Amino acid sequence: MRYASAFLASGFAALAALVATGATKGIDRWAIDHTMPGAQFSSHTPSAAEALVPLLHVRWHGAVHVLAEIVTVPASFLVSLLVLLALRRWAWLVVWAIGSAVEEICKTALTRPALYHHGLHLAAFDHSYPSGHTIRAVVLAAAIGRRSAWAWAVAAIVLLEVGGFHVPTDIAGGLVLGLGLRLGLLALRR
Repeated sequence: MRYASAFLASGFAALAALVATGATKGIDRWAIDHTMPGAQFSSHTPSAAEALVPLLHVRWHGAVHVLAEIVTVPASFLVSLLVLLALRRWAWLVVWAIGSAVEEICKTALTRPALYHHGLHLAAFDHSYPSGHTIRAVVLAAAIGRRSAWAWAVAAIVLLEVGGFHVPTDIAGGLVLGLGLRLGLLALRR
């Protein structure tokens, strides 16, 4: 497991480099145009408060968007923190904190080349790698350890993309980091 965790960490870093250089721009642009029926794009960049507080300033529109907003709430920053505290999953809380710290460092340091939709600059995607919701969905599912939790995590992750919250490379980065952290904790426990 130690080697798998190191492999995933390397994959995360390599994907970050590809995102930063624009090598993944084609995939993300294609997804914006074809696989996000729940998106209502704007040039708005979410504030820190909007990133922390679930459903703050949400503009409700369309069934896919509403479903995505609701299903992903447990993976939001504050709600996932409260769930782990309530469950008293201290080791998973440390993993959650590491994942959240890496997410914030990457989002601050990494600027992807601009993505557009019909000429509109989608500024929210400029600093969206990796998807913190994806990281936290994986950590929560692992902490709970039940099939139903993993089924929710899969649904939430799919809805993050379909709802237009993240492009595929953000989600891939979140998955790789979340699974790497999970394997790292499991390796430490052995």
